[in-house]
Amino acid sequence: MSEFDGRGCAISGATPAALEAFERALEASLRWRSGAMEQLDIALQQAPTFVMAHVLQAWLLLSGRDLQRVRSARPVLVRAAGLPANVRERLHLAAIAATLDDDYERAKQRLSDVLRLHPRDALALQAAHSFDYLTGDIGCLRDRVQSVLPAWSRDLPGYDALLAMHAFSLEECGEYARAERVAREALALNPDNARAHHVMAHVFEMTDRADAGIRWMNEHKSGWAANTIVAVHCWWHVALFHVALGQPDRALAVYDRHIRAGHSTEVSDLIDSSALLWRIDMLGGHVGKRWDELADGWAPRIDDGFCSFNDVHAMLAFVGARAWTRAERLERVLARSHTLPTRHGETTRHLGLPACRALIAFGRGNDSLAIALLASLPVLAQRLGGSHAQRDVLHLTLLRAIERIRRPSPEVRAILPIAAHA
Repeated sequence: MSEFDGRGCAISGATPAALEAFERALEASLRWRSGAMEQLDIALQQAPTFVMAHVLQAWLLLSGRDLQRVRSARPVLVRAAGLPANVRERLHLAAIAATLDDDYERAKQRLSDVLRLHPRDALALQAAHSFDYLTGDIGCLRDRVQSVLPAWSRDLPGYDALLAMHAFSLEECGEYARAERVAREALALNPDNARAHHVMAHVFEMTDRADAGIRWMNEHKSGWAANTIVAVHCWWHVALFHVALGQPDRALAVYDRHIRAGHSTEVSDLIDSSALLWRIDMLGGHVGKRWDELADGWAPRIDDGFCSFNDVHAMLAFVGARAWTRAERLERVLARSHTLPTRHGETTRHLGLPACRALIAFGRGNDSLAIALLASLPVLAQRLGGSHAQRDVLHLTLLRAIERIRRPSPEVRAILPIAAHA
């Protein structure tokens, strides 16, 4: 039986063949490549009592905003909980249990406990990094990765992914030059690190280098556009560069060919689609019936009551499509949720409900109300989760509402996107 993984962390229940498959799965996961689940299937066929294979399987399901995927991790936890496990593995299982109980802060604490004891636990770092991002904990996003860096070296498997996580946290904290330098270092070690390519897209976005961003993404498509879990999102970044250059038609071409070509129902794809169409609409692009298709994609998520970031992007689609019945239904769901003593209840109270009501007001032409609601959002609006590039949609909407209220003539209002309709 194998006793240690590639970074020297003790493991339970693995065979050499199972460990090899696990390492391939972990490598794919860390670099945002496809195929991790298939490798885990191989690992668990070889060694059904391999605890960390079950743990990685659970984290792949939990580290996102899809309620159904999150719930599907519970049977994985049940299977793993009855297996012989060491202290590190038990802490992972405790973090997974906390996540399933919707207690993300407790999950982050258990993962912090893992990293304090085992700073080279790449999976604990990735899971914690994901939850720092999902909860908008920007300071921890940076500090957590920096705290484990001294324990790592270039010869350890996964080091390039560690650098990519470090680069992303630097970018989100506004250290763009350092972020770019570290991302390029990660790519020098492994050009197939899609996570690092994603960081580069963010750096170009935040430093207003849209032309350079388009060139970079096109020149490096082999690293992110095929066999990765981030292809659609990277195409979203390419489309944003076209929006920044005042090219809505080119952005829509990217939307049609790469973002909504298959009418994906993946939550992450729906989020990107809403955010992009809203920006294109505000730029004056001819969105047409695309809103209707997207609103249909969001409709089954109205009652999830799980993630305020999802709620806001669903509302973008409903308002964009003038699907007022759906918009009002989501507002009613949030009005009930905001009283609950849950994670979603708290974010709905402070951010989700007022943001969604602002979007309805904006769509109906009540710019004064939209401005008041958007301006009242807490300073810590990043608690919605997501990146600066994603959350910027609310700020852009506020600016457009201010522009419309300052120029209220019928002629001007007629050409402004998402114009007032009672």
